[in-house]
Amino acid sequence: MADLPLSALTDDEKLIVSRLERSIRTDEPRLELMEKYRDAEQRVQHIGMAVPPELRIFEATINVPGMAVREVVSRQELRGFVRTGEGEKPDAALTEAREYNNLDSQQILAHKDCRTFGRAFVSVSTNEEDADHPLICVEPTRGMGVLVDRRHRRLSAALRTFADDERKRHGTLYLPDSTIKMSRGRNGWQVTERDDHGLGKLALVMMLNSPSAGDFSGRSEMADIISKVDAISRTLTNMQVAAEIAAIPSNVIFGVSEEDFTDRDGKPIPTWEAYWTKLKAITNEKGHIEQLTAADLKNFTAMVDRMLVWCAIELGLPTRYAGMDTTNPASEGAVVADEFRLIKRVETANALDGDAWAWVMSLYEEIRTGSPQQRNGIRALWHNPATPTYSQRADAVMKLRSQKLLSVQGAWDELGWSEERKARELQYLQAEANDPLLSMAADLLNGATGVAASVG
Repeated sequence: MADLPLSALTDDEKLIVSRLERSIRTDEPRLELMEKYRDAEQRVQHIGMAVPPELRIFEATINVPGMAVREVVSRQELRGFVRTGEGEKPDAALTEAREYNNLDSQQILAHKDCRTFGRAFVSVSTNEEDADHPLICVEPTRGMGVLVDRRHRRLSAALRTFADDERKRHGTLYLPDSTIKMSRGRNGWQVTERDDHGLGKLALVMMLNSPSAGDFSGRSEMADIISKVDAISRTLTNMQVAAEIAAIPSNVIFGVSEEDFTDRDGKPIPTWEAYWTKLKAITNEKGHIEQLTAADLKNFTAMVDRMLVWCAIELGLPTRYAGMDTTNPASEGAVVADEFRLIKRVETANALDGDAWAWVMSLYEEIRTGSPQQRNGIRALWHNPATPTYSQRADAVMKLRSQKLLSVQGAWDELGWSEERKARELQYLQAEANDPLLSMAADLLNGATGVAASVG
């Protein structure tokens, strides 16, 4: 391969690119539709009575698909990475890698794509600006085609394509020993950069949402409720049309002609003004006015409410998320119990995504050190996805601490403190231990209990 011109793909590489381009074209309509549902930009296909173009302004949708994605993603929060067999304290080198690549924010993009499309991708590459810190990038799911080695459960080839601002096509081909960047010209794909990393595996990791055994396409978090969202959108559209036509009492006027609708100066009254005028009077003695009863729209609202509840049930969301709330706020314990299914859903996603992030960090370390890494030698740590109040969590931690079931640092871990925060608190505790005045002040702040803090 080294003897080939830089601009040339091998015949095998051309076959792989061609196959993956077909896969991208096949997947694109489905992925585009999923993205539109997530962002509430889909157009609903109406059944029964067709909606004429002039009534399209009444189209409405409710963004339950977006909620299905956001509620899970908002509870997924990486706490750090540890090496197998080295306890629960985040590894310093992996923490540095995480901070260098802004994974606290970038993880959100990967998780959002994974919940939306059923899969997401993260690449690792050498960094020409800083060799000690390889680059970790979340790659767009749209425009990505992959081949999967099912036996080893890993990618055997992948192609990402995209267009720049001038609509010129570009691509990146991921192979076990090379990452090849290309541009498309009149003569097809031309190589612009070739990184022969020699890893023996792709420098790309795929995350899957709700996969099935032997299936590596993943499933959107929104899949269960798409048809119901369409039904809700149709109902809301019909309700708006009904509100416009029949929700306001209408008047039926008999025995008059168009010429009878004039103002005091004899000028014709515009149609809309005649329609909306509350008080009507006509001078034609043969005419009379009757009022029709306004339509009751409760059948629409009841249907929407019931469908929202069904959506919440299928997504594992509390029904209060769908507007089914009482006037009295739920107790802390009730909130946790109500969110049990959502919490378990997030924990399942964390288990799958955690493996993927661990593989990403393993690739990072292999590129950084030049040495192969132990299989499954890195593990991802997550913050608790439940939502107890801070006081409730602190109270539970203090009870464990009082029974000597937790050290001070273990309590800090349960509270979700970062390594920097824990290091700072250690300094404060040591300063208090060495200064009687600080120790006295701490006792006063803690209620003058006389119990001195110790470092566990």
